[in-house]
Amino acid sequence: AFISVSGDCPLHLDEIRHFLSLCPELSLGWFEEGRLVAFIIGSLWDEDRLSQAALTLHRPRGTAVHIHVLAVHRTARQQGKGSILMWRYLQHLRCLPVVRRALLMCEDFLVPFYAKCGFEALGPCDVSVGALAFTEMQHAVRGHAFVRRNSGC
Repeated sequence: AFISVSGDCPLHLDEIRHFLSLCPELSLGWFEEGRLVAFIIGSLWDEDRLSQAALTLHRPRGTAVHIHVLAVHRTARQQGKGSILMWRYLQHLRCLPVVRRALLMCEDFLVPFYAKCGFEALGPCDVSVGALAFTEMQHAVRGHAFVRRNSGC
């Protein structure tokens, strides 16, 4: 996985493999010249808010997608790739009949980025990693069921 802006690895390779094997349809990558430059990893979640268990679990009966990470390689940052990839990912989620919303947790300095992508802040997240605290955000993807049926997705 790529090193995040804060210098920490958002997901370790074993965790990426774990989610790719459980729910590959909830991951999306951006490749240029055969090289991965950005990716999103998600899993299904079945509660209103994220909890510590959401970091490692995939709940197949869930109606929310927990976006674990949006990562852009350092050489591809500040080019709009993160915003474009998130937009495409949210469009993809609209093609999945069970998905009603997307959830994520981020550090405070990333709240404006995700707000521009259409996410709304729910408040402080119950999940912590070491000394890091997070804001939980959501994006509604529901209301597209009739469109999905005839969209060719």
